[in-house]
Amino acid sequence: MALPFASGAFHASLSGMSPVVFAFSLTLFAGLATGIGSAIAFFAKRTNTRFLAISLGFSAGVMIYVSFVEIFPKAQVALTAVHGARLGPVLTVVSFFIGIALIALVDQLIPSGENPHEVRGPEDMNQIPDGAKLHRMGLFMALAIAIHNFPEGLATFMGALQAPSLGIPIAVAIAIHNIPEGIAVSVPIYYATGSKRKAFTQSFLSGLAEPAGALVGYFLLRSFFSEAVFGYVFAAVGGIMVFISLDELLPTAQRYGEHHLCIGGLVAGMAVMATSLLLFL
Repeated sequence: MALPFASGAFHASLSGMSPVVFAFSLTLFAGLATGIGSAIAFFAKRTNTRFLAISLGFSAGVMIYVSFVEIFPKAQVALTAVHGARLGPVLTVVSFFIGIALIALVDQLIPSGENPHEVRGPEDMNQIPDGAKLHRMGLFMALAIAIHNFPEGLATFMGALQAPSLGIPIAVAIAIHNIPEGIAVSVPIYYATGSKRKAFTQSFLSGLAEPAGALVGYFLLRSFFSEAVFGYVFAAVGGIMVFISLDELLPTAQRYGEHHLCIGGLVAGMAVMATSLLLFL
């Protein structure tokens, strides 16, 4: 079923591939990047923390820039067309902060010990946690990953569905973000099971929650999708991405590297995102 919002950018991204398939493929790619983090945790003797800090800052720059420069304005145009010049901008702002509130609530509901966004490095594998907590930690990890990756999957999917110029950089940014998240998942699962293979597999498969979030969002919304619904969801997605950048990516980048490396990556991410958007004008 075609989504009926009026956008000239809504067409096949690759020859013979529907926009929905293309958007889902990007979301799957971003989600499965957790497997890279698992591999780093188990096979790398030492993490290149400087590169990781720059990469995380870069991801934050991409997501913050695209949220404010592209996603928020598009949502406002859609809602203004439906609700008028006065109410449309107000509803856009409200939806944006609702997105922030939702992802913040998710973070508050998950204990920090089981929160995959409480990033751990591969060196933490040498610090064995209390054995009594291992089983509980393993159970919570599965739930935590599913909850966190659902909105991220929706953000990637919606961006790609709107335009490839949005979807591709968002998917890359989320994928980079998921690499240290994969580390965070694989370490406690390894100590809970004693198996590196099981920890790698479960961490890799946990990324499937991201495309699952895209599918659930699509099937829930497609039957009543409209310009207004697109505006509400897109504004909320912008809020989710800004929160993830400010609450997860930048603090983690600071932890892994120097402050100026983090900011340098942030500015570079913004510059690359701005250039990519200009190329699609």
